[in-house]
Amino acid sequence: MTQRFEVAFTADFLADGKLVFKDIGLELLSANQAIRYRFLEPEATLSARQLHNLDALVCLAPKITIDSLSQADRLVAVARFGVGYDSVDVNACTEADVALFIAAGAVNYSVAEAILGWMLALGHHLKQKDQLVREGRWNEKSHWMGSEIRHKVVGLVGVGGIGGTLAGLLHPFRAAEIIAFDPYVNAARAQQLMVRLVSLGKLLSLSDYVVICCPLTNETRNLLGAPELALMKRSAYLVNAARGGIVNEDALIETLKMKQIAGAAVDVFASEPVAARHPLCQFDNVILAPHAIAWTDELFAEIGQKCCEQVLSLFSGQVPGGLVNKEVVGRTGFQEKLRRFQQEGS
Repeated sequence: MTQRFEVAFTADFLADGKLVFKDIGLELLSANQAIRYRFLEPEATLSARQLHNLDALVCLAPKITIDSLSQADRLVAVARFGVGYDSVDVNACTEADVALFIAAGAVNYSVAEAILGWMLALGHHLKQKDQLVREGRWNEKSHWMGSEIRHKVVGLVGVGGIGGTLAGLLHPFRAAEIIAFDPYVNAARAQQLMVRLVSLGKLLSLSDYVVICCPLTNETRNLLGAPELALMKRSAYLVNAARGGIVNEDALIETLKMKQIAGAAVDVFASEPVAARHPLCQFDNVILAPHAIAWTDELFAEIGQKCCEQVLSLFSGQVPGGLVNKEVVGRTGFQEKLRRFQQEGS
């Protein structure tokens, strides 16, 4: 009898034994009788025991280290439920002949829409105006005159899938200009998106909104520290829905204390989850979210479908899109795993 293709989802997809999210694509797996899926026990960092005897893993928040993969003789792939992968040791995956996939493209619209919502909330002082009503301070409304995106310069740090989608959403708001810093985007792509490529320093000094849209890598860690934040206008806003480590948190806190920028919206932190009251909570001109500002039913359905489609492709012996560690494809161990699935999934 053909061995079943064993797929596991990390425990954070469940609460009290029930699925937290409406749709994560499980019907795609359920339709194939040769595929069996289950949910792991809760672990902040996955253990080797958890990954032993799995063929594929769909991972939400837990970390995956070299120790996690020490018994991954059978595991062919990790599908990260999202596009960030700083929680996964990519080199360890490659050495263990495990492909790492992200849900490329699946998050673009949801995250871009959430960022746009935050830009509007900051500019129109929605948080403060809500408080005026709740606290009976109606007559103070003239103290909180807002500003529109219209005629403003928007700077995108990273103009890949999310940044490019955000640029498209912004054009109807009649921004004066959309500029971007991204060393991996060429002039032709920038022209297609109707954005102007500039240096990081120029972007920070010109922008009324600075929006972080790049992944966290060794190159982007602490990309914006105290010297970079000092280049921003006092009237400018910073929006970070990418990763906490890209903006130096201590530098941002000090910048806000000194009122060197108008405010910020922060969805991501240097250390997550935030266990106690975070220093950023002290500022009235800062909007915060628990790394979930873009979480919608539509987002999770789209990511789930992408991850489950990746699993199905692997089961048939194919390498789907969204591969992070492309060098793994040339490794003998990975190819041997894939050939087994080509034989069993055909």
